[in-house]
Amino acid sequence: MVNADQATDIFLWANHIDEIKKDLDVEFFLFNKHYTPYSTNFSSELNAQIKPLFLFDIINFINLGAGTGLAVRDFELSEDEENVLLRTNLGNVGRAETLIYLIENQRSDIVEFSQQEHEFKTIKGILARFTHKSAPDKPFYSVKLISQGNVLNGSTAWEFRDGKFGSFQAEIGIKMPTDNQVLIIDKDIFIFHQSKFERLFNYDYKKQALADKKVAEIEKKFRLSFPDGLDLQKMVKDRNKTINKLQKIEIGEITQEQVIEYADNMQLDIMTDDSNAIIIMDGNDLDTFVNLINEDYITSEITGRRYEIKNKKLLDDPEGEPPRG
Repeated sequence: MVNADQATDIFLWANHIDEIKKDLDVEFFLFNKHYTPYSTNFSSELNAQIKPLFLFDIINFINLGAGTGLAVRDFELSEDEENVLLRTNLGNVGRAETLIYLIENQRSDIVEFSQQEHEFKTIKGILARFTHKSAPDKPFYSVKLISQGNVLNGSTAWEFRDGKFGSFQAEIGIKMPTDNQVLIIDKDIFIFHQSKFERLFNYDYKKQALADKKVAEIEKKFRLSFPDGLDLQKMVKDRNKTINKLQKIEIGEITQEQVIEYADNMQLDIMTDDSNAIIIMDGNDLDTFVNLINEDYITSEITGRRYEIKNKKLLDDPEGEPPRG
């Protein structure tokens, strides 16, 4: 394995792991949609399946790729294409970084998964943590997305055995995905299946990059006030609803003063400080502000009721103004 300051040489890594793969220890963790990890156990009868499912195919893919010109490229700068393995920094993917941190640094707080207490329908993924006795402090992780379409609930599922149907005996049944998906080594994430990686960790770099650009425009245009330790960039990050909204907003159509007046007319709870900066305390304030600069509130001229517009279609431009766009 290369120096921690550099990206992992995945081909050198695969050669090394291939030599010691039979001696690796493995632990499993489930994690839910909020990226809370749960410990879990497996029976000895699954030993023959675990490493082939979570590791051996990855090693084989990399070793085969070494002979066929497999290229490793940065996820943020490349497209998913044949004979290319995408990678990104763990620090770029906040949810993955947090998940690994919890497993490695807050193990005593991780509880064992229980269907009665936690419900499998909330589970998003499964993580296999591999270590070798010669380097117990150098784990690596193979991660797979859990599709609820592949999950059988014991209370409603039937099993077919010895030529007849019977009740399913387990609490939960799952068809484990066999494809290579995500591998995390040190500070690197290697992506074998782009869409599943994005779904696992809600990471869409292109959307985030555009949102970052919109945030910079907003910060230049508007005076905003945040609690200590927060700023607009931090509040927007990982809020998919806000990120998606920012994709469509044209910054500059409405001024600071108009936003404040607009909020007052709509009787919205937006506050300002002594310098007339708009105070953003939490996600709700942020969503309201974003809706305001996108002019998403309207009062019915017929009933006088106030509405938030979910989808807007511009019918025409104000009289005397040239069409936009």
